[in-house]
Amino acid sequence: MQVDYNTLRQTIFALTAGETDTVALMATIACELHHSDNRFDWTGFYRVTDPELMKIGPYQGGHGCLVIPFARGVCGAAARTGEIQLVADVDAFPDHIACASSTKSELVLPVWNGKGNLLGVLDIDSDQPDAFTQQDADALKEILEVTFMDASFV
Repeated sequence: MQVDYNTLRQTIFALTAGETDTVALMATIACELHHSDNRFDWTGFYRVTDPELMKIGPYQGGHGCLVIPFARGVCGAAARTGEIQLVADVDAFPDHIACASSTKSELVLPVWNGKGNLLGVLDIDSDQPDAFTQQDADALKEILEVTFMDASFV
């Protein structure tokens, strides 16, 4: 089963309409995304909690790393550069943090609110190699931009 982004977009927008609490938005999105596609083995957020530091936020799947500095790993690269990280093979990514040995590929998107504050990153791991496409990145970027537009900075 692969995600139908039109339906997912409508569902997430309906569920989150009027909500500005960052954690509530993250929890809802993590749940909806995780159950929308069998490629998504771990789906969750890392929240900016201190300068150059993120802590685990709402997620679905097995345990994740509790703390990720901006200086390390795929999630850190997304936070540090502000750019989407589309990684076909995590073993080939310099300084990859292996929170789960089953992860083969990863898609990480920075999450901004409408005021330009980096709230954290959305991290999607797959136990399949080369699981994600630019279409996934583009669709998820749009969903995040709309959903977190009015989100509070925590």
